[in-house]
Amino acid sequence: MQCKVQRMDSSHAAQHLEVIRTLMERSAIYRRALSPVMTLAGTIGIIAAGAGWLLNFEAPVVFTAYWLCVGMLGALSAFLLVRQQALKQKEPLFTPPARRIVQAMLPCLVIGFVLGIVLLAAEMQRGDPDVLLPSAAGADLMWLPLSWIMLYGCAIHASGAFTPRGLRLFGWIFITGGSIAFASWVLTNVLGSVRPQQTGHLLMGFFFGVVHLAYGAYLSATERKNGT
Repeated sequence: MQCKVQRMDSSHAAQHLEVIRTLMERSAIYRRALSPVMTLAGTIGIIAAGAGWLLNFEAPVVFTAYWLCVGMLGALSAFLLVRQQALKQKEPLFTPPARRIVQAMLPCLVIGFVLGIVLLAAEMQRGDPDVLLPSAAGADLMWLPLSWIMLYGCAIHASGAFTPRGLRLFGWIFITGGSIAFASWVLTNVLGSVRPQQTGHLLMGFFFGVVHLAYGAYLSATERKNGT
């Protein structure tokens, strides 16, 4: 029995090492694949933030439903783009490393999604006939975009265990930036003093838009540099 357990442990360790070796060997491929994904996500984030600001999506139900839809659109668009890249390169989409990355990111992303759905359900349960109007906003929603930002950073950082080091640093930008913004909101109320939901659109646009675009540009520039 002990020998069998040792063989199973050895097999599991060998499989884990093989996954790590594959990821390290394909580091350049991941960087090349991430660049268009980050650029696409950043573009969607900036456009969505601008639209939310101009259309005055301030009521809790509208703000939350809007950004949940934007998040699902971004995730679907990224999936289709990665799928297209895999088909173009004639590679499988859900390789063992890819499955590990998705499994690492999923818990934090699910928590963020559940937060939004629960808030929507709570607001609808109130039965307020003006729930879709900005005047019915009530308590501000600054905690929600800040939670999404920090949870997304945690998800990216978790996936960094199976990808190049730069992705973990990218995750820390969201974690650190979201934490600083959260502390500013709680301790000084700077962020939520005027039209807090509009500030939420700005935060979402900066982190999910500008930061994604900047990282996509960085990956593209370093990839071209390494390729020359």
